Amino acid sequence: MKQSARVTPGLIALILLLLVILNGSAVAFLGWPAFQQNRQAPPAPESSTAAPAGDQPEPVASPTPTATSIPATATFTPVPLHIGNPGAAASLQEQGVLLLALRDGENVHLFAYHPDLLPLTRITDTAWDEIHPALSPDGTRLAYSSHQDGYWDLYIRNLQTGEIERVTETMDYEGSPTWSPDGQWLAYEAYRDGSLDIYLRSLTDPNTAPINLTADEAADSSPAWSPGGRQIAFVSNRGGEADIWLADLDRTEGRFSNLSRNSESADRHPAWSPDGSRLAWTSEQSGDHRILVWQSQNSAIPPSSAGQAGSGDWLAWSPQGDLLFGALIQPNQEILTAYSLGSGLQRMPPLDLPGMIYGMEWIPGPLSGWLWDAILKADSSPRSVAVQPILTLFPGQPQGRMSMVPLEDVSAPQAMIHDAVDEAFQALRAEAAEESGWDVLSSLENAFIPLTSPPEPSLKDDWLYTGRAFSLNPLILSAGWMAVVREDINGQTYWRLYLKARFQDGSAGVPLTMPVWDINSRFSGDPAAYEQGGEPDGVPSGYWIDLTELARRYGWERLPARPNWRSFFAGIRFNQFVIRNGLDWNQAMAEIYPPEALATPTSIPTYTNTPTFTLVPTRTRFVRTTPTPTSPPTLTPLPGEDQ
Repeated sequence: MKQSARVTPGLIALILLLLVILNGSAVAFLGWPAFQQNRQAPPAPESSTAAPAGDQPEPVASPTPTATSIPATATFTPVPLHIGNPGAAASLQEQGVLLLALRDGENVHLFAYHPDLLPLTRITDTAWDEIHPALSPDGTRLAYSSHQDGYWDLYIRNLQTGEIERVTETMDYEGSPTWSPDGQWLAYEAYRDGSLDIYLRSLTDPNTAPINLTADEAADSSPAWSPGGRQIAFVSNRGGEADIWLADLDRTEGRFSNLSRNSESADRHPAWSPDGSRLAWTSEQSGDHRILVWQSQNSAIPPSSAGQAGSGDWLAWSPQGDLLFGALIQPNQEILTAYSLGSGLQRMPPLDLPGMIYGMEWIPGPLSGWLWDAILKADSSPRSVAVQPILTLFPGQPQGRMSMVPLEDVSAPQAMIHDAVDEAFQALRAEAAEESGWDVLSSLENAFIPLTSPPEPSLKDDWLYTGRAFSLNPLILSAGWMAVVREDINGQTYWRLYLKARFQDGSAGVPLTMPVWDINSRFSGDPAAYEQGGEPDGVPSGYWIDLTELARRYGWERLPARPNWRSFFAGIRFNQFVIRNGLDWNQAMAEIYPPEALATPTSIPTYTNTPTFTLVPTRTRFVRTTPTPTSPPTLTPLPGEDQ
């Protein structure tokens, strides 16, 4: 019998000594494992200049700002910037900021933001709106659209001195400016003679009449001039849906070509990368909001194969072209984020924006002059339209239940509303009447439905029962004074309402760029329109006010259509707004009704004794038969035969 090998203490010590020697050699050669890699200091910013795009002609030489990359750090919580934080200030000044046009109380103002160094900081505080910011190629001027003189015109602000130059002076709407690479021209959208088109305007010779780039009956909007200078991307619905089109400035015949060519999606907001090698745009299809990136210099990759970079409805490039900032529109909220193009990962966590977004642009460093002073001195807290509820009828006993108050001069079956939201209703009514020129909330389909009124099928949890909601009169839609745009978000259907401005002279509202939804076509007898609950109806002409955005300023939210809205008209809920204040339907009902009024009586079933019959199996008798042998036949001889 063999003996097993014994491990002596000396052998164990020798093995441990060899392991220590090997480990030390590995550390000396490879270094310690980077367990704290995500806490390393950010790399030093590098400078680069934009390159011309592919075979496109070189742009006219103009000063090029220094492009600074945004370092990736482990933490993404912005450090509030102040003069006492010189480290953050120096980094921010060198890297630059993202400029956003955001709803800020009653007006749209410009805000600065950096994912790591600066929270949202207001840098303009005017009594008018400033939308669609666009940075000049040399980084010294900012073009934008504003109605500070009563009509939408184009302006240019010098970022060093803060001086403002007026570019256009007409009664027509003009917006979405974009610069030529040499800084001598602006392309923009303008609404003239009942059509929204793209125009080119010289900045060196202001007396020269604008050049009409497009002259189509469809809505052409959101131009984006390529860094190469010979192409302009824009949005047009001339093919039915909103697509990304390309205008070749070197051609007259066949100048326009459809890039996205997707009849199932709505494509908007084209934006070129800083070097012109890529074109990004946003695309919405069946509730999926995507940012697509097309390699513009690779003819082997068709635009229909554009890669997805993330989710969003607005976008802006970083100076190095390695990040895309995206703003995603939610039912009652906007969210800002950023995506790394190499990995597709989010560069920053989602940031809730205080109001609706009207454009964004990255301003590269180094920052100085008026812009830098505005960042250092400005207030960082966005405003909101505050409506203080005043309780006319104090909550009574028992349990402090709330009451309904009458709506003065309002036509409705029950002209009453919750005491906590009546001030918000009156404020919205006054603001909507002032902006549109007519009192849209003077006639309602309904405001408050008492509990004694039986609900329609599938509408048991209607918010009108809580007194916290109201429904607009649908006859306004049939009369053509209201337009409805369908928005599919997160698998649900929402509606954005627009009011037609009473005075169509450009002093109120903006032209629409997206097709509206014809709800009433479901009654036209067309089977297809009935099955899908309506149909697209093109882009209407005229000036319109976004009632959904206006209502949101005062806390009114829109509700999604019910799942059966295509076949059940009352389930559309396109005209209903509500203030929930964090309450669900049952909690809101409990504010105004006692528990016993909300209890649904449950009937007690009556049991009747019923005789039970049990089948008793009956045995079946089987008869066994015993075979009986049969005798063979006996032959009887006939007479005369032998026996």
